[in-house]
Amino acid sequence: MLVFIGMFVIIFLQLINLQLFSSKYKIDADNQGTFRKVIYPDRGIVFDRKGRAILQNTLIYDLMVIPGKIKGTDTAALCRILDIDSAEFHRRIIAAIIKNKSYRASVFEPLLSNEKMAKLNENLYKLAPGYFMQERSVRDYPYDAGGNIFGYLGEVDSNILKNPKYEGYVMGDYIGRAGLEKTYEKVLMGQRGIEFWKRDNKNRLTDPLEDGKFDTAAVAGKNMYTSIDIELQELGEKLMVNKLGSIVAVDPKTGGILAMVSSPTYQPKLLTGAERKKHYAELLLSPARPLFNRSVSASYSPGSTFKTLQALVGLHEKVITTETTVSCSGAFYGCGGGNPMKCLDRGTFNLEGAIVVSDNTYFATVMQRVITNPKYPTQDSSLGVWDRYMYAFGLGHRLGIDVPSERPGNIPTPADFNKVYGKGSWNYCNFRSVSIGQGEVTTTPIQTANEMAYIANKGWYITPHLVDSIEDGDQFGLLTKYKEKHEAMDIPDSIFEVVQNGMQGVVERGTGAGAKVPGITICGKTGTVENYYRGVKQPNHAFFCGFAPRDNPKIAIMCVVENSGRFGGTYAAPIVGLMIEKYLNDTIAKSREAIVEKFTKLNLIPPRIYSEMKTVDSMLHKKDSAYLIAKGYIKLIKDTMEVDASDEQEILDQINKEKDDQKKGQQKKENDNKQPVKPEAILPTEKKKPEIKDSVNI
Repeated sequence: MLVFIGMFVIIFLQLINLQLFSSKYKIDADNQGTFRKVIYPDRGIVFDRKGRAILQNTLIYDLMVIPGKIKGTDTAALCRILDIDSAEFHRRIIAAIIKNKSYRASVFEPLLSNEKMAKLNENLYKLAPGYFMQERSVRDYPYDAGGNIFGYLGEVDSNILKNPKYEGYVMGDYIGRAGLEKTYEKVLMGQRGIEFWKRDNKNRLTDPLEDGKFDTAAVAGKNMYTSIDIELQELGEKLMVNKLGSIVAVDPKTGGILAMVSSPTYQPKLLTGAERKKHYAELLLSPARPLFNRSVSASYSPGSTFKTLQALVGLHEKVITTETTVSCSGAFYGCGGGNPMKCLDRGTFNLEGAIVVSDNTYFATVMQRVITNPKYPTQDSSLGVWDRYMYAFGLGHRLGIDVPSERPGNIPTPADFNKVYGKGSWNYCNFRSVSIGQGEVTTTPIQTANEMAYIANKGWYITPHLVDSIEDGDQFGLLTKYKEKHEAMDIPDSIFEVVQNGMQGVVERGTGAGAKVPGITICGKTGTVENYYRGVKQPNHAFFCGFAPRDNPKIAIMCVVENSGRFGGTYAAPIVGLMIEKYLNDTIAKSREAIVEKFTKLNLIPPRIYSEMKTVDSMLHKKDSAYLIAKGYIKLIKDTMEVDASDEQEILDQINKEKDDQKKGQQKKENDNKQPVKPEAILPTEKKKPEIKDSVNI
């Protein structure tokens, strides 16, 4: 009897505990009856200099999964809708648990196509509560240009979550991975919101819980206003079709970037939507490297465009005057006759004339006088002085532009030559080719455009940048450095006037005549650049840079066409002329539209690129990911574009997926083609041939 009473008391107390004190079943009931919905905010809209939206938003859906709640759902139906097999289904579930635990929502299928959306909507009640649709704001591109400027978004992964810089992000969030999207992530991202909804007995959402009393509204990201002229950007990309290279145009008065073309480029819409992974893998493995932003990441010898800076240094150091003449009899013999540096124009030239005809001997002589200047005790110290000029001109260091992956270029230092030749064991003749923009000196396109802004402004520049202002102010202080003038060297205006005279002559009667635009006074400089690829000499790069109009300059610009095999005046100068005309006149004259079409149709892709494309295409056809890794294609991309581990894995996953799809398609085709046989004719199973795997022994 006492035992019975004791059991009754225990049961009674447990009932009281469950009813009054324990929250376990209340939570379970609430979970069944309510749904917590994350509301992703719209990212900030980006506008060009004329107020046109160039980066905006559209709505798309992800299919989310909570692995701990999928028991009993119709897995086979889901696999049919998503066109995946059970192995892929289990791989995704395991990945979701590893990344985000079994009780948290993870993305199961991102960026659903309209067709999959429709099928899922019909069947979603069968899949709840383990699966649900999550609406998400993704990027939309009103103009088919600017991919290398905008960058793209990617899903947050474990590597990002480990970084304290990204505190507050969770699995399933999207984050800027390149371009403006990455640099201004804090501005553009906004803040997530939460909504609580009631469910009915079929797990369908019905009404907001308590009329939204517990909801938190999403806060959209801040809008940004850029210096980009999107029509100028479109023209630049059109002119650079089927060419490798870059165009960068800057407003010299503000440092605002008007256009930043990296060629080949890509359609920005390719990296959003359901096919993003496929397109990303294709772009990343292309030997032409369309995701590589040449405007800030590619370093080139600047060639004869560098001579304008040599002139500034020579005049300011007083080793030459405007009337100093130098004669060229076919080469520069200032370092002896053993291996003279050739020049194309024979004759005697003063400074202005030497700039106009781009005479090598003149500028080799100028730099030799700077380096051997008796006012400095050693050539080591005089090279250090020359270095300081170059740094003041914006070379040899990162400018600090507001897109990622900027490279510093290279200005040779005494320490460099001490390391190569030994301290005190070198002189000017060891690096004489630097005087004409070859050898150890390299610059990026953004640096070259910026040095044109420096000359246009007669001694100062503002760091080039894309974003001019942010809605509601610069809360994070990201734009402060783009308001400061850099004017480290006190070079008189009279010296700049002399150099500008020569540059005007380049366009009006010299090597840059192809840049002429009726009614506009353009100052410019051509460059023809020798270059090597893996030790093999390649066709010359074509360079042209300049600014316009000479009085009150409004655009400073450069263009490089890689491996064109011709002079800078042949291809780069006409492209720059068209860009200047479009920006200053807001149109291209009808009489010059044929030039636009001519350059649009001109194919200057180097033969080696086509050869490499065939190799990679062959490997992709075989889906041989190990070969691509062994040959260094993926490493090259990682090193030059700051691709992280998750991006690399995306490539390999895509290649392997296509390989599996190809194998399944082949098997299906073979099965469909099999002729039916009588049971008595069935032979013993043929021994299965070993599967051919990715090759690694190259």
